[in-house]
Amino acid sequence: MAAVEEIVDADHEQVIDRVCAIDVGKSGGTVCVRLPSPDGGRRVSRVWQVDARVNAVAALAEQLVAVQVGKVTVESTSDYWRIWFYLLESAGLDVQLVNARDVKNVPGRPKTDKLDAVWLAKLTERGLLRPSFVPPAPWRVLRDYTRLRVDLVRIRAGHWNRLEKLLEDALIKVSSVASTMTTKSVRDMIEALIGGQRDPNRLAGLARGRMRVKHAALVQALTGRFDDHHGELARILLDQIDDLSGQIDILTGRIGEQLSTLTGPPEAGGCQPDQSTEAGNGDSDPCTAAGTPTPPATVVQRLITIPGIDEQSAQQILAEIGTDMSRFPTAGHLASWAKLTPRTIQSGNKNTAGRTGKGNGYLKGALSNAAAAAARTDTFLGERYRRVVKRRGKIKAIVAVARSILTIIWHLLADPTATFEDLGPDFYTNRFTTERKIRSHIRQLETLGYTVTLAPAA
Repeated sequence: MAAVEEIVDADHEQVIDRVCAIDVGKSGGTVCVRLPSPDGGRRVSRVWQVDARVNAVAALAEQLVAVQVGKVTVESTSDYWRIWFYLLESAGLDVQLVNARDVKNVPGRPKTDKLDAVWLAKLTERGLLRPSFVPPAPWRVLRDYTRLRVDLVRIRAGHWNRLEKLLEDALIKVSSVASTMTTKSVRDMIEALIGGQRDPNRLAGLARGRMRVKHAALVQALTGRFDDHHGELARILLDQIDDLSGQIDILTGRIGEQLSTLTGPPEAGGCQPDQSTEAGNGDSDPCTAAGTPTPPATVVQRLITIPGIDEQSAQQILAEIGTDMSRFPTAGHLASWAKLTPRTIQSGNKNTAGRTGKGNGYLKGALSNAAAAAARTDTFLGERYRRVVKRRGKIKAIVAVARSILTIIWHLLADPTATFEDLGPDFYTNRFTTERKIRSHIRQLETLGYTVTLAPAA
């Protein structure tokens, strides 16, 4: 007889007596409350419509508190869930946000808002829903700043691309000579073109630093048909780029200020994090007040010791996952939540690896950029990329290195005393002993039909 495996239910899988579920829409939501019958008979479902307005949702929160609802489930429809989650959470209710993909109604049944809300409530009372991770309110503020900075950086990059296309239309090929359009030399040349300067020699003379040795190539690249309408459009694009750069600098300063006001998990010697903290709970970790908090600004300095991570990417990653790793019991849980782990599909003796999934685009973007930067270094992460890319391709190699970086981050955040130490690019060649290498090579040669006799080299 095969061994019996005992699997303990997670905290969110417990059966709950009094629950509420909300099918969210843009202008309102369908609320379903399931309560025990007063006479001990069958359970009762109460369904009604509530407008998505602050006063209406606040009144709903008072009703739910009055009937002692133990769990409230909100469906994550677009951004419409926020008013429900924020107000119910502030009222002291235990609110969980669930992915709409995980709460679909059973196929073959009619689909209405009322039936969806009832179905959602039934799943909630039986503990069949996995809550999504929603950070505490102060971290949500930080995340708003970091996400807007990423969006503005992308918009600015788009304007630089438009400016390069405009120069191509004017037959100006300066981007073929300069390493990037953002250099001061290129900016001076574009400003001179806008100002009416058309002499290629004078324009090439504006080069700075190492670009001065490319004078002849610059003269050829700056010979074109730049006219007044190109200058007007270039002026508009440069003004947009300057405005965005100023806004990005403001956001960067605000992010630093916000990080200085936050607190992280307790240092070693304080209380231990509560492993029962639910992934969707917006409450802060109770250990934070008991132990000595670690400032996130200090955590940023520890994260930038990882190859490929700079200060801005460290801030972006912290804003997305926070510093409280008690929500993720292991590094594998964090990697799985970030969708950096292929889905496992097992049936009988057949195991198949599925897709990693979409995940958090801001987090995956920051980790992918860090992985691409680490791939160019002579470190363990760089060697890992070079080993994987040979057999799996560039995209999967980037994902593999991104997962390794996230695993390192989890260990640094879970243990405030831990520090990063690079294993070195020769880790893979040195981790096997000489004897193991000899046995492996002998076995391979014997498989090919050879008899191997070893003799020490002279």
